[in-house]
Amino acid sequence: MIDVLGVAMGIDMKGFSPDDGFDGLPPGFEAPSLRDRRKPRAPPASTSRPAPAPAPTRAPAPAPAPEPEDVEMADEDVEEAKAKADALAAKAQGAEHYKAQRFSEAAEYFKKAWDLWPKDITFLGNLGAAYLEAKEYDQCIATCELAVEEGRGLRADYKIIAKIFGRIGTAYTAKNDLASAKKYFQKSLSEHRDATILAKLQATEKAIVEAERQAYIDPTQSAVAREEGNAAFKSGDFAKAVKLYEESIKRDPSDARGYNNRAAAYMKLMALAEALKDADKAIEVDPTFVKAYIRKATILQTMREYSKALEALQAASSADTANAHAQEIQAQEFKIQQALFTQRADETEEQTLERAMKDPEVAQIMGDPVMQQILQQAQGNPGALQDHMKNPVVRQKIMKLINAGIIKTR
Repeated sequence: MIDVLGVAMGIDMKGFSPDDGFDGLPPGFEAPSLRDRRKPRAPPASTSRPAPAPAPTRAPAPAPAPEPEDVEMADEDVEEAKAKADALAAKAQGAEHYKAQRFSEAAEYFKKAWDLWPKDITFLGNLGAAYLEAKEYDQCIATCELAVEEGRGLRADYKIIAKIFGRIGTAYTAKNDLASAKKYFQKSLSEHRDATILAKLQATEKAIVEAERQAYIDPTQSAVAREEGNAAFKSGDFAKAVKLYEESIKRDPSDARGYNNRAAAYMKLMALAEALKDADKAIEVDPTFVKAYIRKATILQTMREYSKALEALQAASSADTANAHAQEIQAQEFKIQQALFTQRADETEEQTLERAMKDPEVAQIMGDPVMQQILQQAQGNPGALQDHMKNPVVRQKIMKLINAGIIKTR
């Protein structure tokens, strides 16, 4: 058919025929057999391949330990180690003597430790402690100061430096050099805050204040200041009088007259609370000072505390064993009784009881079963009250109730 078409078209179709033995496939490929052509073709395999799983990592094998080398210590290192060991042994022996309170022997071993190895200031610190316990305070101070100086060069721990400063302060305290003790306690706290050293500093500061107060005492100068205060009082300069009486008190705190006179000046200035404190202080300093009780009664009367004023006068009468102030006490008591009568004139018994019970002392007395029994007996037999008043404690309580208006006398 192809040849017929070729003739019709005038084309030689043989030129397009393959050569003998040419199968139309590139070299290296074989044509499939007829049997193979009839077999169904398998679908083409996917060209994509799954990513291979990562290989497990293995821990690197440990490097082999280096072979030990023979290292020889230098002669200096050997001597250093031996000196340190000997020093520590000497320190241990010193500590044993210290615990046994053999302070001289302990000091020898601590000194030996420092001489053997002068690179640890605790040896000097322990030596200072031994001197302190042996009451060799100057040696303690000198040793501890050397320890601080050496410690600075050795860059010692600041806590050790602080402890040594505190030990110097303790030594100065034992010498009664409080100013130097305060200085070194402050130095210790500047290195390290320690509660024990802080307490010692505070105690030292209080002792310094007390020592200064004691040094200022001079009874002769106290009398001079008191007389000057009296002159200012008489001239009406009460503020100046207060200052002069205060100077008198500082010069001699054991003289009750300074407090009593200042109380009088405070009264003129209407500083009644301060006046009452000074009157009480005068009584505390000298319980036999009758004028202080009278002054207290006058202050309480001015404050309209009439019941308490009567109590102060009763205490004054008890203190006035020579009856030197009996007339003055009675006159003032009469004035206070009149003031009380005026104040309570319109009171009913219920109002009197209500007012009196506001005083804690009165309330306590009224709640005392023994006093309740005494008051019940007095209602039926007034004379029994006189018998009970022979007891000083009961008398004091009965007088308290009389002054409060609960027990009325005719």
